[in-house]
Amino acid sequence: MSAVSRPLNDEEVFSEMNKMVAFIRQEALEKAREIKVKAEEEFNIEKAKLVRQESINVEEQFRRKVKQAEVKQRILTSTLINRSRLELLRERQAMLDSVFADARAALAAVPDDRDAYAKLLVNLCVQALERLDDAAVTVRARRADAELVAAAVVEATELYRQRTSKTVRATVSDDALPDSVLGGVRVSALGDRIAVDNTLLARLTLSSDKMLPQLRNTLFGQSPNRKFFS
Repeated sequence: MSAVSRPLNDEEVFSEMNKMVAFIRQEALEKAREIKVKAEEEFNIEKAKLVRQESINVEEQFRRKVKQAEVKQRILTSTLINRSRLELLRERQAMLDSVFADARAALAAVPDDRDAYAKLLVNLCVQALERLDDAAVTVRARRADAELVAAAVVEATELYRQRTSKTVRATVSDDALPDSVLGGVRVSALGDRIAVDNTLLARLTLSSDKMLPQLRNTLFGQSPNRKFFS
């Protein structure tokens, strides 16, 4: 026959309650530990994400700054190269200007030798007559050369007749050329619609244009960018 159950006394009830409280406390501690571990895991995951994202941002900023620095360096290099090239071009142009200034000064002294200059005027007149090939021409010259040019025209028309079997009426104009032409003549025909500028300045300009490539090559050497040569 089974024993008859009896109600718990106060001490037993208190003991059972303590067991229940201890169990609940243990469950709560384990749950708290789980929550703490999970929170730490989530924190570490978020922390790793933030660190990784920040690393990406830092790397991107670094690449951007490096790229900006490279662009600035290229711009600075290009600016310095262009500045040096322009300075070199200015120096070369100054040298060419000096050469042409010396040539101009030498031409300005040509009329000082009157005998040689008189022969030159005849040749310049004959050349102009042959190029114009007209029956009537007008000759202009500096006022200082009026006497020499008048004599040169007479001789030149005769030489022209001998060479071409043609006669030409050459008139020396009272409209003098400026002294800046350095000397020589300007011969025109058909009411000045066609003309040959055989002044010393014009001949210097023409010769300078033709000789400029050769002069550059002589003074500065061949350009590495030049592909074709005459």
